[in-house]
Amino acid sequence: MIKLGVNSVLFKRFSFREAAQIISRCGYDGVEISAIEGMCEHLMPAKYKLQKTELLSISQEYNLPFLSAEVASRDRERMLLAFEACAQLGIPVANIGSGGKSGDEDSFKEAMEIISVLASDAESFGVTLCVKAHVGAAVHDTETTLKMIKQIKSKFLGVDMDPSHIHRAGENPAVELPKVMSAVKHIHIRDCLGNGPSPGEPAMQACGRGDIDLYGYFKAMVNGDYEGPVCLEIIGPDQALTDAAVIAAESFGYMNACLKQTIKE
Repeated sequence: MIKLGVNSVLFKRFSFREAAQIISRCGYDGVEISAIEGMCEHLMPAKYKLQKTELLSISQEYNLPFLSAEVASRDRERMLLAFEACAQLGIPVANIGSGGKSGDEDSFKEAMEIISVLASDAESFGVTLCVKAHVGAAVHDTETTLKMIKQIKSKFLGVDMDPSHIHRAGENPAVELPKVMSAVKHIHIRDCLGNGPSPGEPAMQACGRGDIDLYGYFKAMVNGDYEGPVCLEIIGPDQALTDAAVIAAESFGYMNACLKQTIKE
């Protein structure tokens, strides 16, 4: 069953409790907790033992299961702590980018070596490591995503398929998703007006405001029997609480309508 969630990075100015309260009121099924160093650490891997009781209490209070954590790091020491934190908090997926540089074969090779080690580490904790194509990175489009899948054989490595990055790579996400569906274990989602290189201002990343065929994307998910998290990930300048809540609520309404319609079809 597809579960809709929000990455708490949208509420980076505020506490995790404040984020969870708004996300719950918007109707989401769960939450992706941000553990992004230097941007938003609602989850601090090195200090998770001090946070564990409070985070689990908030999750239970607002009926928001942890769908995933975005760690966005390739540092092995940090990732080991993150995998341990995820295992202890019941977080099934840890999300990162590949790092590296687009169009550089040596950079791609190095990225695969690092990801292979991290996937093995994730397996030891029973956590799935998901990697997404990212503008400018070694894995940046469907071709390089498929290349990664082919090279690294691990059931604890999955694809985090973010349509905004695929769109900015000049591809149609709704067409490309089926090509990698067998490996997709998490989806970051947002809209994008234009071709980038950035996804635009946070308000314009709300689902339904940009140029991406998100309805077609949800249809591809349903037709491909995807069952997993779909987490809204909005990046950019800090948002006031009201503005962040509007983005989350508007996106939920759009995604929920797309999902219901595609299921009916």
